[in-house]
Amino acid sequence: MSSAPAPRPTNDLERLFHEHQGRLMQKWAHYFSVYDEHVSRFRGTDVTIVEFGVNHGGSLQLWRKYFGPQARIYGVDINPHCKSLEEDGVEIFIGDQADRAFLRSIAQRVPRIDILIDDGGHTMAQQIATFEELFPCVAERGVYLCEDTHTSYWRKYGGGLHRRGSFIEYSKRWIDALNAWHSEDTTRFAPDDFTRTVRSVSYYDSMVVVHKAPMHKSEVLAVGSPAVADWAPPPSALKATRRRLKQALKGLVGKG
Repeated sequence: MSSAPAPRPTNDLERLFHEHQGRLMQKWAHYFSVYDEHVSRFRGTDVTIVEFGVNHGGSLQLWRKYFGPQARIYGVDINPHCKSLEEDGVEIFIGDQADRAFLRSIAQRVPRIDILIDDGGHTMAQQIATFEELFPCVAERGVYLCEDTHTSYWRKYGGGLHRRGSFIEYSKRWIDALNAWHSEDTTRFAPDDFTRTVRSVSYYDSMVVVHKAPMHKSEVLAVGSPAVADWAPPPSALKATRRRLKQALKGLVGKG
């Protein structure tokens, strides 16, 4: 019985991966569409990419093919043997991803970071340290991608469901930061650098993507003419709604 044909690539990155004949690499199958969606706009430009996790160097070769000859690519790995994988347009730094001094040295040596890919050791300490030290160095319209965030649910990597200090739990505060423009108590909750420099945060299976862009509090726009009179529900309806909500919340607490 013949085997089913392999699915056709859905984008150039996936096609290049399947055509690859160079050094070893591996990627989750669903990553290709995520990458293509978020970084394809950099193709053919003098984009600067920093990727943590060189391994055998296959992904560095893939990025060269995908982004083109103008791309500047930096790899980071703790394995000193990876230094031998350097080639034209590809420089490799050797060091411990959890070492903040080492991370700061990368920031000093790389003039601009358009795309940062964290595919390194995947521990909570490494992912959080890398974000805190290098996210500020990502260009104002750059992209930060953290791969294999499923380790936030694995204890051997420092994770666990809802465990304080996991990368996923750490990143949940970003949702509040994106909405900080609307805070009613700016002494406790106010816009910060993240609010002012991040356009969106996207969560996928095993990946988090942060898009940077200069941001400001949005304005409400309105066009057209009013068509109906204003209306507010009577107080009795509001009381009934509150009562139903209170009962629903009590039920959820009871189930917990």
